[in-house]
Amino acid sequence: MRQPIFTKHSALLLAALITASCQPAAPDPPADLDPGFLAAVFKPPAESAIPDGPEGDSIRRGLQLFTQTQTKASAYVGSGLNCSNCHLEAGRKPESSPMWAAWGNYPAYRKKNNMINTMEDRIRGCFIYSMNSSASPSGGPPPPGSDVYKDMESYFSWLATGAPNRTVMDGRGFRKLAATALGHDPARGRQVYQEKCAECHGASGQGTKGADGAYVYPPLWGDHAFNWGAGMGKISNAAGFIKVNMPYGNGDTLTDQQAWDVAAFMDSQERPRDPRQTGTIEENRQQNHQQGDYYGQTISGDLLGDGKP
Repeated sequence: MRQPIFTKHSALLLAALITASCQPAAPDPPADLDPGFLAAVFKPPAESAIPDGPEGDSIRRGLQLFTQTQTKASAYVGSGLNCSNCHLEAGRKPESSPMWAAWGNYPAYRKKNNMINTMEDRIRGCFIYSMNSSASPSGGPPPPGSDVYKDMESYFSWLATGAPNRTVMDGRGFRKLAATALGHDPARGRQVYQEKCAECHGASGQGTKGADGAYVYPPLWGDHAFNWGAGMGKISNAAGFIKVNMPYGNGDTLTDQQAWDVAAFMDSQERPRDPRQTGTIEENRQQNHQQGDYYGQTISGDLLGDGKP
């Protein structure tokens, strides 16, 4: 007698294939969804999801460098800031220049330095300007290819897990505040500062240190603040950041007018010189400060940009 063509197992397999062919198609994976939709609903992974192994070790080091820059990268820091002072909640908070929204948009052209920037270039720029690395023990930012860059990039890349690439995501950068009818005024901002900001940042804007000597609340001007080349020196950037986040833990309570005025007050104070300046203050103003700041102007009798109070 001939053997049956189908065994018991093959018959079951055929039945399974026929059943599967009659089922509706599975939905596309999230990666195939519209990037705009993904950008609107994206949330970075929880810190508890950092993987084990060498990659996870690098991510954790990057997180520490980002939140404890004064101590973990002290050789390259000449200011009293950590990266997370401007990129709040360890680079997670929307409208506080979150790193998950920035990662997928580099390399990119930047008008600031008229070149294509990689993410390493951007981090290097933050060391030069916000960290004021020229006043650091090393006298400059981390060298090209440094593990500082690699670990921070590992952290940023991990924060952006599942985020759409080359997409302007909701919450990227700082909030864009519309100009007010009154404009912005440092004199009005001084009063806002004393009422809303001085408790943490000090009456003279020099910040507050903890028992270990590290800054708990960063200085906003003076020798240990970000220098004249930093993005926070642009009044619109500062106003958007302040509106969303300040007073710390009580953001979105200032009016737009108060945010503009206190930003103008903060950015009208002297701070470390712009490291790009090679000639006169006026020459540097013409070349690098045409984007809404007070550099090179005389406010209350002080020529801003010379590094002298």
